[in-house]
Amino acid sequence: MTIKRRDFLSTVAAGSAVVTMPGFLAGCGVQSARAIARQAPQNPFMEWFGVDQATVARVMSELTARGADAADVYFQHSRSNRLTLEDGIVSSANSGIQQGVGLRVVIGEQTGYAFTEDLTLPSMLAAARTASAIASRSRVVGPQSFNPSSSGDLYTTTVPWADVGIDQKLPILKMVEAKAKVRDPAIEKVAVYWSDGDDRIMIATLDGKLVLDQRPMTRLTVVVTAKKGDETQTGYSNIAAREEFSWYTEERLSKMVDEAVDRTLIQFEATRPPAGEMPVILAAGASGILLHEAIGHGMEADFNRKGTSIYSDMMGKKVAESFVTIVDQANIPRERGALNYDDEGNKAGRTVMVENGILRSYLHDQISARQYDLQPTGSGRRESYRFAPMPRMTCTFMEDGPHTKDEIIAAVDHGIICETYTNGQVQIGAGDYTFYVKNGWLVEKGKVTAPIKDVNIIGNGPESLKRITMVANDARLDTGGWTCGKNGQRVPVSQGIPTVLVSKMTVGGENVG
Repeated sequence: MTIKRRDFLSTVAAGSAVVTMPGFLAGCGVQSARAIARQAPQNPFMEWFGVDQATVARVMSELTARGADAADVYFQHSRSNRLTLEDGIVSSANSGIQQGVGLRVVIGEQTGYAFTEDLTLPSMLAAARTASAIASRSRVVGPQSFNPSSSGDLYTTTVPWADVGIDQKLPILKMVEAKAKVRDPAIEKVAVYWSDGDDRIMIATLDGKLVLDQRPMTRLTVVVTAKKGDETQTGYSNIAAREEFSWYTEERLSKMVDEAVDRTLIQFEATRPPAGEMPVILAAGASGILLHEAIGHGMEADFNRKGTSIYSDMMGKKVAESFVTIVDQANIPRERGALNYDDEGNKAGRTVMVENGILRSYLHDQISARQYDLQPTGSGRRESYRFAPMPRMTCTFMEDGPHTKDEIIAAVDHGIICETYTNGQVQIGAGDYTFYVKNGWLVEKGKVTAPIKDVNIIGNGPESLKRITMVANDARLDTGGWTCGKNGQRVPVSQGIPTVLVSKMTVGGENVG
C-alpha cells in the first residue's frame, strides 16, 4: 500500500470519538468538535504505509546480513501543534509531521545506524545495507515473524490531539491570559504558549519483539511581565503531561496562573542575599533539576562504562546518608517522562539507583547492560528515529525522608531556600554545576525572613549528595515541561525532590563589606 502525502494528511485526522470540551468553557462561544467518521488504526504503519510483519522481517534480514549481536528497527510518526497568544493576539500557530524509520545493528563496541523518511521497502532496505556496513561476520538469521507486546496503559487517551482544533484550544489560552491580567494592575503583558502532539512508535527487535506505543504530550506555559515605576520583573509557570484536552481544568489553569503571578510580583520585594558558603534548602518539586542534572546523569551507564563519571567505581558503596533514596521510574501514569516501553522495546519500569545511601544501579540500555552482564533497566531513549538510543532518565526523584520541612528550616541559622530555577550549567560526569535561582527565601535563626532573587548556587553533585543532612517527607514531582539534553538529543523528562537541606554550598549573592 502506498499513499500520497496530501491524502495521508487528510486520512490521519480520522477518529471515531468526539472531543469533549472542559465544562468551564461552556457558554464561551466555543464551537463543539465534529464527530469523526472512523477510528484511527492501532497500527498506523501497517494501515497507512503497508509495513506489515513480512516487510519488517525483510528489512531485519538485510540489516543483519553481515552479522549482529543486536539489531532493531524503530518506526516513528509524530504530529505536533504549537500556538502562541501575546497581548490578546495569536502571534504564531503551526503544525508539523515527522515520520521515518531508524535502523541499528550492534556488534561488540560498534554500532551501525541509518535512517530514512521514506517508508517504502526499497528505501528501508537501502538504509539497512548502510547500517550493516560496519559488520564483517557471517549472516544472522533474523525472525520471520514477531511477537507483538500488549499495549501499555500509562497514558491512553480518548481523543488524539490531531482531532482537537484551534477553536478548542484558543479559549484556554485566552482564559489563562485573562486570569493573569486581573490579578494585579502592575501586570502589563502576558504571553501564553501551547504545544501538543502524538507520537506513534513501532519497534521490532532481532529477538522477535514487536512493540507499539502511542505517546501523547501537551504543555502550557504562561509568562507574566509586571512593571512598578521604572522597575520591570518577569516570571513564568508551566504544566505538562502525557494527557488529553480534558486535563486542562479550571483549577489546574488557575494554579498555574497564580504561580506565575506570585513569582513575578514577589521580585519587587526581593533582594540578593549575601554571598559565600552557607546551608542551602532545596525546595520540594522543581529543585529536582539539581538531582537530575548534577547527580542523575552521572548514574547513566554509558558515562560509567567509559569511566567519565565519578560514580564509575562506586557501585555498592555509600554515596549519601542512609535516609537518601534516589529512583528513576518510567511507569508513573501520565507523567511527562513516562514510558510504557523504552526506545529499544524494553518494558520501562522502576530503577532504584541509590538505596538508603548506597549506590545500587546505573541506568542501562541494551549495550551497557550487555557489557555489565545485566538486564537493561528500560532506559534506552532517543529523540527520534534519526538517532540511536542511549541510557537516559525518565521520571527521576528522591523519596521521602524522616524529617519535616519545618524541622529543616528550624535547623538553619543562616542560609537560603532555592525555589525556582531558570537555567544552569553542569559538567556531566564530574558533576560540577552552577544553577541560577530566580526565586527563593532568606532563612535566619530558623525562620523564613525575606524573599531573595537572582542567585547563583555553585557546587559539585556528588559532594552535594554527601552533604545532604536532612530530607523531608514532602516529596513531589514538578509538573513543569522539563526537557533533557544529552549528546545533541532532547527527550521529555519529569523530576522531583522533597525539601532537602544541603549543609554547604557556594552562594553567589552580593558581597557585603
